[in-house]
Amino acid sequence: MTIGLNNEDRELRDSVRGWAARHATPTVLREAVEAKVEMRPTYWGALAELGMLGLHLPEEVGGAGFGLVELAIVTEELGRSMVPGPFLPTAVVSTVLHDAGRTAELSSLADGTVFGAVSLQAGGLRINRDGATVTLSGTSSHVLGGQVGDLFLLAAQDNGGLGFVVVSRDRLEVTELPSYDVVRRNAEVTADAIELAEGDVLALDSERVLDIAATLFSAEAAGLADWATTTAADYARVRQQFGRVIGQFQGVKHKAARMLSLTEQARVTAWDAARALREDVASAEASLAAAVAGAVAPDAAFQVTKDAIQILGGIGYTWEHDAHLYLRRAQSLRILLGSTASWKRRVAHLTIDGVRRTLSIELPPEAEQIRADVRAELAPAIELGGAECKAYLAERGYTAPHLPTPWGKGADAGTQLVIAEELRAAELKPHDMIIGNWVIPTLIAHGNQAQLERFVPQSLRGDVLWCQLFSEPGAGSDLAGLSTKATKVEGGWRLNGQKVWTSMAREADWGICLARTDADVPKHKGLSYFLIDIKNSEGLDIRPLREITGEALFNEVFFDDVFVPDECLVGEPGDGWKLARTTLANERVSLSHDSSLGSGGEALLDLAADLPGGLDDEQLTVLGKVLCDAQSGGLLGLRTTLRSLTGAQPGAESSIAKLLGVEHIQQVWEVAMEWAGPTSLLGEQARTSDTQMFLNSQCMSIAGGTTNVQLNIIGEQMLGLPRDPEPGK
Repeated sequence: MTIGLNNEDRELRDSVRGWAARHATPTVLREAVEAKVEMRPTYWGALAELGMLGLHLPEEVGGAGFGLVELAIVTEELGRSMVPGPFLPTAVVSTVLHDAGRTAELSSLADGTVFGAVSLQAGGLRINRDGATVTLSGTSSHVLGGQVGDLFLLAAQDNGGLGFVVVSRDRLEVTELPSYDVVRRNAEVTADAIELAEGDVLALDSERVLDIAATLFSAEAAGLADWATTTAADYARVRQQFGRVIGQFQGVKHKAARMLSLTEQARVTAWDAARALREDVASAEASLAAAVAGAVAPDAAFQVTKDAIQILGGIGYTWEHDAHLYLRRAQSLRILLGSTASWKRRVAHLTIDGVRRTLSIELPPEAEQIRADVRAELAPAIELGGAECKAYLAERGYTAPHLPTPWGKGADAGTQLVIAEELRAAELKPHDMIIGNWVIPTLIAHGNQAQLERFVPQSLRGDVLWCQLFSEPGAGSDLAGLSTKATKVEGGWRLNGQKVWTSMAREADWGICLARTDADVPKHKGLSYFLIDIKNSEGLDIRPLREITGEALFNEVFFDDVFVPDECLVGEPGDGWKLARTTLANERVSLSHDSSLGSGGEALLDLAADLPGGLDDEQLTVLGKVLCDAQSGGLLGLRTTLRSLTGAQPGAESSIAKLLGVEHIQQVWEVAMEWAGPTSLLGEQARTSDTQMFLNSQCMSIAGGTTNVQLNIIGEQMLGLPRDPEPGK
């Protein structure tokens, strides 16, 4: 994995990773750890020759003319390999100076002859102004890379605010500090009323400097988290305890899955911040992206490196293992950038002020012809209404454009996005098949011609509504454990058993049902897939099931000798498990055009605006955290869509997005209920009240596969951890 997405990004990652393996060997790293003082790396010239120090700088100053995304990829990889030397502070200094239009030192930073150092907190350093004379006095806070730095970017107090100055080492008194990070060490500097020349005090807004620092700190944090997650998972696959590898224990597996989730969140926020800091993005929007990264990534790296030591156990606690070096580095980033709480509050303030991140995709030029064709075909539908409009759209493939013709349009990812945009622009809404969105692809893939003709057109138009009869009292997430029995009789099958948690059972016309047709084969192989006539089947008893909200949206469904004709068996007997897992290769692609914060984030902002007296610092911090999770979810979805557009293999984003999204929306309504105060404790509230939404959201971590199962899937399929042992083994 990498911050980047395309082939060029992956090639850059591989190039840097290969360089690091050759130059920053375990011996080099341990020499840096044990050295009494930090030394200037001898391989710095090789790094400059590779072009990494000036990757983001213009060619006229010796750079390569790329952007911050490419620089972030390099920063991530060098962090992942714990490469000794001041790459991060040098990158921050060169990026800030380039942004400020100060070019004199850029070529020296790009060719590796000048090292950068940076302090983001003023400490006791202050800028003094006396007429035309400007001086710098006092002692700084910790300076990252200060022990070997040549050019210092220093925060200082300036007329009650924060300013940044650029000063060369020879004008400062540099004191080496015993450093918590024993690979890249810190210093402090003292300025004795040194006079500053014009341009030494940067005209660049201090928030912009912090945005740049947050972006690059976050990129390095993503690399640290990636190393920690990979190292912990590798160890958990081979370390044995109690007769099996520890990665098979759910306590370890779930912790590793959580680590991957935090790593992906760090990576996606750093990626977006790097994208946003380009010139064509509004400064406020770029600040929001950087603030989200600053709030998420360093803290994620800190949490993940702690968890890595826990999974590694005693070996992870030794000085000889590198785990503590990553913990020290992650915690140093988190502290030197400024408290996580302060970055969360900055996210909250920006969003309260109306700033939003635009999550959009630039489609290729050929999409415009597709757009024109779609717009022309949709034009007649604008004059139609209700069922007639939905039928028009269905007959032309707009209900599910990703399906193959004649049912859909066989639309690729880009075409699906164009269609969605044009439908929205024309204010047209095709029928939402809900459960039918699972049924119809399965019928197209496995049904016979009679089933296709009977069910697909009606479902696409909305004339047939579906429900799903899968879960049972003894088989929720474990669908292979179903016990509803289907017995072969003349002309069909007799079904007996019970289903539960069936939404829409009282409204549906038809249902899809998994039932056991063979009890003598392994449980996955004895299931079959039936179509059930809900309205007209004798022996079918549907009973409303009241939920914790007080409503009865779910149902229990009892089968008492329900006859299902042979023509309602899909596929062959025993194909049920395969059919239940069907997804077409050309899957649906979507991109939310709502707020990047989602409906939950916006609802919480609306509630915050109405709170008497506004939000205190603790509430602002909580709000910032919730909004960071909301934007992270949107970014994960965006990356998934971008992968689809390029034909790349799926990444971890979709599984992580599901996990993060469920817990985010639950937190939204938990916070909303708390902020509403005692009024949230009144009974019989409206369905859309904070209280009802909180109660309703509790099903989200259960329905469609519980969070626990999702963590198993992430651990096993993405980290390669072993499956749980078979029962009894």
